[in-house]
Amino acid sequence: MSIEMNTEAVIRLIKESKKKTIARAFVAGELDAVDWTGAADFVVVRGPSFGTIRGEYAAVVEFIGRNAAHIANYEVEPPCARNSAVPMADLSQYDARIEPGAIIRDMVAIGSNVVVMMGAVINIGASIGAGTMIDMNTVVGGRAQIGERCHIGAGAVVAGVIEPASATPTVIEDEAFVGANAVILEGVRIGRKAVVAAGAVVTTDVRPGAVVAGSPAREIKTADAKTEEKTALVDDLRNL
Repeated sequence: MSIEMNTEAVIRLIKESKKKTIARAFVAGELDAVDWTGAADFVVVRGPSFGTIRGEYAAVVEFIGRNAAHIANYEVEPPCARNSAVPMADLSQYDARIEPGAIIRDMVAIGSNVVVMMGAVINIGASIGAGTMIDMNTVVGGRAQIGERCHIGAGAVVAGVIEPASATPTVIEDEAFVGANAVILEGVRIGRKAVVAAGAVVTTDVRPGAVVAGSPAREIKTADAKTEEKTALVDDLRNL
């Protein structure tokens, strides 16, 4: 699975999308007597005396108020987003392991056998190649392109590029290793099988096979057999 979204397409999508503030309400009472006019705008699951309503916050509140004579009790959950332009992704589309607490926006491509750990955030237009590990609390920004069989360590930031519109996306090529809490800045390209040390701040491109460390990151050597041993992937973590 792949996705190609230029900056203009992302901006246009956000600008033209209907902004939503979605809420869910639990209602109890004489629900068969409720005037369900306009309920086509909601997702409703109910019986004769109890149900749930999910829809635009203001419309849900107005609906409950309009039918107060038949609704004996209710609770409206606070909205989880306000004027949101991009929905969350339908995780059922991915042949991947996605752990609870990961936040993945719509229009994200995730390849087979990818692992996305708790707390990871992947923004619109990003692409994750097959067999890659996105570890805990990693941030993958908008339009970032991560190749196959990479490891992006816990707490790392792969910067997104939405604006300025002319900017190129951040790219991490196949089999690269990014250590915990490293930061890859906007528009940087990390070459194939390159290694970024934990905590490094990468401000310029990294050639394939290079090992970089520090802030700002500098090349310290070429990856060798010892490096590959320390950064070797574990297939058992990726097999579904």
